Amino acid sequence: MALDIMIVDDSAAIRKILQRVLAQAGVALGTVHEANDGSQALELLKTNKVSLILSDINMPNMDGIELLSRLKADAEYKAVPIVMVTTEGSQTRVMQALELGAAGYVRKPFTPEQIKEKLAGVI
Repeated sequence: MALDIMIVDDSAAIRKILQRVLAQAGVALGTVHEANDGSQALELLKTNKVSLILSDINMPNMDGIELLSRLKADAEYKAVPIVMVTTEGSQTRVMQALELGAAGYVRKPFTPEQIKEKLAGVI
């Protein structure tokens, strides 16, 4: 079954790389929505349903932690798995994301195997 997903990252290059890595990892992709920050992601989610969100932590306007917090507080999105994909070196921020309900995290740079392994328990 193909998954409709959202990739939230302020780097268009990273969004494209993630999409390619997901395909290489054997993830059956349906529609892939892209957002460059949490605010845009929330706008897109008003009109698009997704089964998975991959989000950076550090972004302008609305970071991944705030996006995660808002989505987990919303009954409509509470069950949607959110995996953080980040360069964030601070263990505190990563732990904060996990405590808020992130399904996991992957550090950049990543390999298709790391993405596949992380998503195996999520999708």
